[in-house]
Formats: sequence, C-alpha cells, structure tokens
Amino acid sequence: MTMLAPIAPSLSRRGFLTAGAALGGGLLMGFRIDVAQAAVPSALPSALPPGVPPVPNGYSINPNAFVAIAPDGKVTFQIPQEEMGQGVYTSLSQLIADDLDVALDRVTPVPAPPVEALYGSPGSGRMGTGGSRSVRSFYTVLRVVGASARAMLVQAAADRWQVDPKTLRTDNGEVIDDANGGRRLSYGELAQAASALPVPTDVVLKADKDLKLIGKPVHRLDTPAKVNGTAQYGIDVRLPGLRIATLAASPVVGGKVAHVDDGEFKKLPGLQLVVLDDIVAVVGPHFWAAKTGLDALDITWDGGPDGKIDSPQLWQALRETSAKPGALGTNKGDTTKAEGDRLDVAYELPFLSHAPMEPQNFTVHVKDGGCEMWGGSQVQAAAWNAAAKVLGIKPEKVVFHNYMLGGGFGRRLDVDMVTKAVRIAQKVDGPVKVVWTREEDITQDVYRPAYRNVMSATLKDGKVTGWSHRIAAGSVAVRMSGKPLDGGLDRGALEGATENNYGVPNFHVEFIEAKPRAINVGYWRGVAPNNNVFASESLMDELALKAGQDPVAFRLAHLSSTPRLKAAVERVAKEANWGSPLPSRVGRGICAQFAFGTFIATIAEAEVDTSGHVRVRRMTSVIDAGRVVNPDGMLAQVQGGLIFGLTAALYGEITIKDGRVEQRNFNDYRMMRINEAPSIDVYMIENTEAPGGIGEPGVTAAAPSLVNAIAAATGVRLRRLPIDRDKLAERKTASL
Repeated sequence: MTMLAPIAPSLSRRGFLTAGAALGGGLLMGFRIDVAQAAVPSALPSALPPGVPPVPNGYSINPNAFVAIAPDGKVTFQIPQEEMGQGVYTSLSQLIADDLDVALDRVTPVPAPPVEALYGSPGSGRMGTGGSRSVRSFYTVLRVVGASARAMLVQAAADRWQVDPKTLRTDNGEVIDDANGGRRLSYGELAQAASALPVPTDVVLKADKDLKLIGKPVHRLDTPAKVNGTAQYGIDVRLPGLRIATLAASPVVGGKVAHVDDGEFKKLPGLQLVVLDDIVAVVGPHFWAAKTGLDALDITWDGGPDGKIDSPQLWQALRETSAKPGALGTNKGDTTKAEGDRLDVAYELPFLSHAPMEPQNFTVHVKDGGCEMWGGSQVQAAAWNAAAKVLGIKPEKVVFHNYMLGGGFGRRLDVDMVTKAVRIAQKVDGPVKVVWTREEDITQDVYRPAYRNVMSATLKDGKVTGWSHRIAAGSVAVRMSGKPLDGGLDRGALEGATENNYGVPNFHVEFIEAKPRAINVGYWRGVAPNNNVFASESLMDELALKAGQDPVAFRLAHLSSTPRLKAAVERVAKEANWGSPLPSRVGRGICAQFAFGTFIATIAEAEVDTSGHVRVRRMTSVIDAGRVVNPDGMLAQVQGGLIFGLTAALYGEITIKDGRVEQRNFNDYRMMRINEAPSIDVYMIENTEAPGGIGEPGVTAAAPSLVNAIAAATGVRLRRLPIDRDKLAERKTASL
C-alpha cells in the first residue's frame, strides 16, 4: 500500500503540488491544506437520501483538502481517521469512491496532516479516532466530498465541450457525453481544470439504487501490504543514523528517580544513559543493546505517598464513594414511588490494560529549533501539539509523520508516548526511536476505570416498574483535561446507562466521580458501555429470574418502544436456537443493547466444568447498525470485538501492590488463545437508517451475555469480573 510521507500542516498548496510528484506525474487537483483555506463555501446537499445524516451546521467541507487526482486518474485520499486494524482506510475510501464514481482500486488513502480546521470530526471539530465514530461522523461528509469532486470534473468537461453539464454522466473515472457519440474524458485529463473551479454549494448524492461500493463487501485496501510485510507502523521506522532507546518510567504514579547505580552499565560500550526526573532511558545502536543497558542499571525510585497504595484500599475507597449520592444523569418518573418487589444489587468491573500488539513507540529528531517525529496516534493534532509544548515551540515547527497503528483500543488517544519520546530525544544527537518493552507498556498504561454500580429495581406483575443506577468510577475526562466535572457529572460515563430501552416508567441514573490513587485511567475499547451494559443486562437477567420468566421473553415484553432492538432479540433467539435442550452445566445467556448508535443482541453459550473452568462454546450476534458501508468489515469487527470482550471477562484485571501495577506481560495478563475461541455467528439486519458504530458493540456485548450464560448453566450469579472459577466449582451452589 503506497504511503506518502505526511506533510507539515503549514505547507502551501504550491509546495504540496511540488511534493505531489511522488504520485506519478504530479497532483492536478487538491490538496488545499492551508488552514486559512479551510473556510470555503460548504458543498452541502439540499436534499439527502433517507437515513443519510445531515452535516452539522457550521462544518465546512473543502473537497480539495481530501481528494487529489493524478494525470493517470489515480486518486489519493487524505484520510482524517486512523487505521488501527478496524478497516477504516477501506470503509472511508468506499464513501469517497462511490460518489466520486471511481473504482476502489484507484484510490490510495494516506494519513491527513494534523489540521483540525480541515479534518476535524463533524460535531467535535477535533481529529480523533475512537468511540466507533469514524463512519458515523464522516459518512455524509465523505460522500459530499466525492460528489463535489465529481460535479467539478463534470463541469470541467462541460466547459471543454461547450455543453450543458446536465447532459453528461460519469462512469468509473470518466466523464461521458452520450449525446455526442459517447465521447469521453478521464478524470486525470480534467483534474487540473476542475481544481480551479469553485466548490459547488449544492451537490446531489447518489441514490441508493445507483451505489456500487457502499453496502457491498470489498477486499480491504491494507491487506496486501500487511500480508507481504510492506505495511509501515511506527515501530518499523528506519532512518539514517537512527538510534534506539528504551525506558523505565516511575512505577508509581507521580514518583521520581531517587538514585541510579550505573556501575555495571558502564562496562557496556556504545550506550548513552538519559536520566530525567521520572524517567531513565538507555540509547543504543539497536533495541537489544538498549534493553541490555537498561537491565544493567540498578534504579531506586521514590514513590511518594502513592507508593503504599494496594488494590484492597482502592476497592474500599470506590465502595465507600459509591454509597454517596451522585450527579443526576437522567430521570423519568419517581423511583421512590415505584411499586413492586425490590431487588438491590451491586456490580463491579476491574481496571484493565489495553495491551495492543504494537507496544508504545515514537521516533523523534529534535533539530534546528524544531522537531520531526514519526509514529502512530489516534489523536494526530493532539500529538503534534504535545510535542511542541514539551519543546516550547510553535506547532508549525513540528513535522509529524503519522503511521498506521498496530492496535489502539483507546490507548493512543493519550499522548504520553509522544511527550516521553520528545523529552528523551532532547538529550540525543540525531533521530532516536523510543520503544517501550511489553512490561513498560502494561505497567505504564492508562487503564480502563474500575467501576462499581449500585442498582435497585422494582418488579410488579412481571414488569419492571422502577430502575435506579448509580455509577461510581474514575473520570477519564477529568484525568485527560485536568479540569473538574461540570456539576460533578461525566456525561461520557453514562452511555449505555441512560438509554431507557425497556421503557421503565420510573427511571433514574446518576454518576459519582471516584478518582483512584496510584493509577491513571483512560479510554478503553467499549468505553462507558463496557460497564453500563454489563450492569444493566445482568440486572435484567436477575429480574427475569425473580419474575419466573424466560430471559428472552422477559426482554421482549419490555421492548415495545424499541422495535429495532426487539427485532434483533427475536432474530438472535432464532439463530442461536434459544430454548433448545442443552447438556448439564451448559447454559445460554443474552445481552440486548443500544450503544454507539447501533442495536445489537447477543447470545453466549457456555459450559462450566465441575472445577469451575469456563468454555465458551458459541457466540451469536444480530446487528442493526443502520446503513452499512462494508458488510465484511462489519462482521470482522463484531467477531474481533466479541473475542476482545470475552478475553477481559475471563481473565482481565489490573491490580496494585505498593503503588505498582503487578501485571507485567502476557503470562500474568492473559489473552484468549486460539484453542479457546468459540464458534461465532454474526447476522445483520439491513436498512437505511443512519449508520451506527461497529468497532465496539461486540466488546460490550461479550461480558454480560457470558455471565448470564454462566448463571443459566450453574445457578451462580457473578456480579464481579473477571470470572471467579472457585465460585463456579460444583461444590459452590449458593447464588453470589
């Protein structure tokens, strides 16, 4: 897969046209990337096909910032989102290519520069890949870009032929004049003239019947390079004179370097020692040399007051906080007056690490009053600005080469890997690639918050009449922004909890911040619905049991006001053979959820042996994500998400001892193995509703459906993850 070196955001159009020679013959349309040129008339359609979401007011679309067409007709697409395994290079390219009317194999996506004025997400205005928002945010924008560029090319052909553009049509990268013998001009021939035309102020998107790529399964654009090894990640960077560094940061949050004994280190040739306030790094000719040098050091750390914190203290503090009133998230009716039998429960989830396949790394060269850096980030502009802030320079003096990510899962929404690499690079003459060991990657993570959910519900005549949910957790928003919550409410922590899918007449949700000591919290794949769906769907299962009803029938009876979710539940019950006989200690569990703009119903089938070992036999999911761009990509994302979520449910937990994370590598932070993976069936409900997100719903469906299956198999209700096998052993029969 061709990848252009990303460009400095301040580069002029003239400069980029020169740089564009790398595309073979020069760029003749786009990119206008000066920030000042972002505010052009928006090429917005006056009418949209059903289900195509509108572009937010005030969002400006400049086709020249996204699309470049070379003389041979090949299209380069400056892609605003990050490819980290989820297939976004392909799905977003489908959106561009379909309304532009070119074959997908003519499109080459390259990372966009960190210019939020041009590439910021509609709604937030920021560049960032997370929250399953890539397709949701850019579905209409990129179709408009493609349609606008096509309209400009058609107008250029009409001007050359002196005909009405309405008499012309396009097909596969050509403008065709059927009224005059079917004469044709390729997009490459028209690009230069088209780029000089004004951006249309009203464009027409293709009707659904005319779409050739959107909604169709296509081969991923990045697969060949990933198979043949030519795909480039940050960890693959090679530069003349490059040196490699690895580091040890304070194992306690807020800790400092107390002393470094370098006696053994001095016996190793060709290494440089870098000692900062809270970091010790070794620079060498290759990674193993640097790692050997770091291991030769005897580092003493001053952990400060957090150096005495253990996990039991963190859990005690969280539980105490969860007993207090929180800030109101949503309220309907009056839960204090709800009639019926009451069920009071609490559900807990632990801290989790991201553990991506590619450990954190960044390559940095500090020189000439500026900085050049290479690496992968989910937040391109934030990474760019972070480097400038460390160096005390203007961002325009930082050139950022952004790469595909070997896994993100929310970890690379933070920029600590950038700031640490820049701080080390300041002490090194020449470019240096700073690579974290796997141990450093796990022990220096920003972890999914630990959660405690205090819940109560009332049940009368088989219907839920009242529902109260208090969420207690550390706030990622506070940790990342450094600002207190407005009114004590973290709205981002409420998704998956405030959606009253079951039409409960008295419904109350609140949040209380429980900032943990000695650990930093961050966004983790599935974000808030990880917790909220687990708690809500566990409670619905307990209520079904209390009502003496089948869990699927119980949910269906409450879903009259949520027909799309109801349809998904009905379909998944059929596909998973719900209700058919199962062997002893085998059970099925269901999860029904709406999150990330997507409806998904999932059934897990699990077997628990007499020692408490859990084997997931089968997972079945039915997805209603509205408009689908690439069905194959959607299926893959749900499958991968289910495995990711099952891994966390079965094994995932980060614990603290003396202020330090105890888990260090995959031997004590386990992944699900290939022989443990269940059979997975995923089905789609197709419609023309607005597109939903798909990168995370599978993750959030895994844990609740599995726990509910375990309860069906054993009669044991687990209210805390990861799964405790001792509680599931045959000798344990009491509901916990």
